[in-house]
Amino acid sequence: MQRSIPYMQYRGGSSKGLYFCVHDLPADPVLRDRVLIAAMGSGQTQIDGLGGGTSLTSKVAIVGPSSSSDSDVEYLFAQVVIDGNRVDTTPNCGNILAGVAPFAIESGLIKSTDGITKVRIHMLNSGSQCELSVQTPGGHVDYAGDTRIDGVPGSAAPIACNYLDIAGSACGSLLPTGNRIDVVDDVEVTCIDNGMPVVVLRANDMGIAGYETPEELNSNEDLMKKLQSIRIQIGPKMNLGDVDGAAVPKMCMISPPLKNGIFNTRTFIPYRCHSAIGVLGAVSAATAAIIPGTVTERIARVPTGSKLNLIVEHPSGELSINLEVDEQVNPPHVFKAGVVRTARLLSRGELYVPGKIYTSD
Repeated sequence: MQRSIPYMQYRGGSSKGLYFCVHDLPADPVLRDRVLIAAMGSGQTQIDGLGGGTSLTSKVAIVGPSSSSDSDVEYLFAQVVIDGNRVDTTPNCGNILAGVAPFAIESGLIKSTDGITKVRIHMLNSGSQCELSVQTPGGHVDYAGDTRIDGVPGSAAPIACNYLDIAGSACGSLLPTGNRIDVVDDVEVTCIDNGMPVVVLRANDMGIAGYETPEELNSNEDLMKKLQSIRIQIGPKMNLGDVDGAAVPKMCMISPPLKNGIFNTRTFIPYRCHSAIGVLGAVSAATAAIIPGTVTERIARVPTGSKLNLIVEHPSGELSINLEVDEQVNPPHVFKAGVVRTARLLSRGELYVPGKIYTSD
């Protein structure tokens, strides 16, 4: 017999994932993860599940009522690791987050208002918060609009996402190694966590220009070996433990900007090059650019001031980030990071997993 589970599927930002109400999944984390793997599908193709065979389409949002008075809902992000037969709840995902507020409204967790509905989300992975503003004319989520984000075809209604005090979300501190530059395998790196653990490297230090296509970089076996060696060695120093097979840290190689950005990026997430860049990965990399003494110096073009608009270039275009910064401390403290995303409801109903999952040891 099979077991049915209510779900919705959203495109959130430049990712795609399954969204569940917390009460529709097992409370036991081990059993819950087995269910998520079955729902998404195991193996590289995920042919026996709803996953798309890439890390960008193998994501899950688990949403429920908030247990605290300062937020409306709680959100746990889960990455179903491709061909890894496991689930990683260490990182956040800003793209999947964009769909959390529409999902909360559609599922009845939140009552919408006429015009704009603001939803304050407690991100359980990091313990931090983000406020989303969703277009809800007549009290209904509006998915149509003129906002375009690079990496996603067409346009949709804007969703404003304001992240609040997210430094050290996974590693415990903004600069988790305590250094602005570390040297691994004779390569200078900056380790940073402002919402996402990221290792920032200069592209030319890795033997590339930094403007190659993701396909070219994915086929560069020498580069892949170098990146993996650095990840494995730096992971424990970032308080992430053994990161072999883990979703974090992301590896972000930077080069001088081609247009109006602070720099150009090629990000591995972590074993394949992202066709764009993750939201929180971009926030962390941009934060490194405003800290003196990091590997971004002499590459990044960064304006000054307490309110900054920073554009991060990536293979599909660019991502604009608004940072509100306290410049009186060193390193500067980012107390708010804002981005605009879009989301679209793709399907809703029931998915099925084998019933034996619930009875296996």
